[in-house]
Amino acid sequence: MDYSAANHALWNIIIQFGLLAAAILFANFLRQRLPFIRKSLMPVAVLGGFLLLLAKYLGIAPVDQDLMEMLVYHGIALGFIAMSLRVPAEKTGKGDLTGLKSGAVIVSTYLVQGVTGLLVTLMLSYTLMPSIFQAAGLLLPMGYGQGPGQANNIGSSYEALGFAGGRSFGLAIAAAGYLVACVVGVIILNLLSRRGKVSRPHSSAEIQPDANYFQSRDEIPISDSIDKLSVQLAMVLLVYLATYFAAWGVTSGLTAVSAGLANTLNTLIWGFNFIIGSALAILLRILLERGRRSGMIRRQYQNNYLLNRLSGFFFDIMIVAGIASINLEDIRGLWLPFVLMAVLGALVTWIHLAFVCKVVYKDYYYEGLISMYGMLTGTISSGVLLLREIDPDLATPAANNLVVGSSFGIILGAPVLVLVSLAPRSTRFCWIVVALAALYCGLLYLLIFKAHRHTNKT
Repeated sequence: MDYSAANHALWNIIIQFGLLAAAILFANFLRQRLPFIRKSLMPVAVLGGFLLLLAKYLGIAPVDQDLMEMLVYHGIALGFIAMSLRVPAEKTGKGDLTGLKSGAVIVSTYLVQGVTGLLVTLMLSYTLMPSIFQAAGLLLPMGYGQGPGQANNIGSSYEALGFAGGRSFGLAIAAAGYLVACVVGVIILNLLSRRGKVSRPHSSAEIQPDANYFQSRDEIPISDSIDKLSVQLAMVLLVYLATYFAAWGVTSGLTAVSAGLANTLNTLIWGFNFIIGSALAILLRILLERGRRSGMIRRQYQNNYLLNRLSGFFFDIMIVAGIASINLEDIRGLWLPFVLMAVLGALVTWIHLAFVCKVVYKDYYYEGLISMYGMLTGTISSGVLLLREIDPDLATPAANNLVVGSSFGIILGAPVLVLVSLAPRSTRFCWIVVALAALYCGLLYLLIFKAHRHTNKT
């Protein structure tokens, strides 16, 4: 085997991780040295991502686009698997319907974004851009709400129906959403901090970790034949391997039963693999807990402190890679609808979430609001990124609500896929979709408030 630099496959991954590491460390250096960056609440991972993006476009850093996108994809799942393996401090009551309500919040946001996007493209078709593909407005919830995967898929399908540049436009909306989450989200955090609505935790240098948090009485010892961190990482990777086989089994079964159904659902299943991973991680956690209760397992293998550090590592890498993988050329010649949808999408998403989150996340309103805004303009990673600035240890249920809510969102969001397929048929169908989306959003509001009253009674 050739171990020299000529073997690109051997050294490329090391080079790319080296670039990520350099971006993170340089961003951390700038944050420590420059007071205005430190006071801006700009996370190191976000700053590092934009530094690497700048270096990519200046030709300084040979960023591997495909590898960066893979790191984003895998990082989401690995980070949430590590989170889901944590031993819960307290159990949720039986009457808690937060997961269902979070799903309703997510899907209602899709609908609000979809109506906004359609109104933009419909108004442009009647005025300045009569030839615009009117259903293009539905790429706003695909890019903002569901991320680049769905934006790419729906954009490609619209392109096949006559929307020239549909795939690029969808990816551009997704990129804009990620920038909104990271830039506008940070600005919002600053405003909330100055108004005393949220408080920034002390730096890690000022926090003295609790020894019991790192090593509780029933856990496996720190010094053993295998490093304690290795055990945590092994469990995360084992669950992710099981996630792969589970997703592969389901999609293979769907393909065998119905090719048409498989074409609709397979991409969704692989795109939301982090939900499968989180469910399997919770299952493993339950099995380990029951094994301890029965006496089959003598020690607790999970360590919350190390699992928090692992999830933080995966999320940091994912955030830097996600920003660095943004392709600024995706906008092409659709600047006007792009700018209108990007700006209005950011605005209506905040107004909508500020209203519904006050009902759903009453005990941790700002954590719930910030995390949902980050996810529903960018991705789950950006939601966690913003959340960690005011809840660094993810002590509130806000982060888990993103995962559980997304699970319910898949079920509640099924009608959205129908609306997406109806809109391209004609102008009349676009207006019908606007009406149906508004009606369904109203029904989800009823679900949110009804579930809220039910929870209060229990």
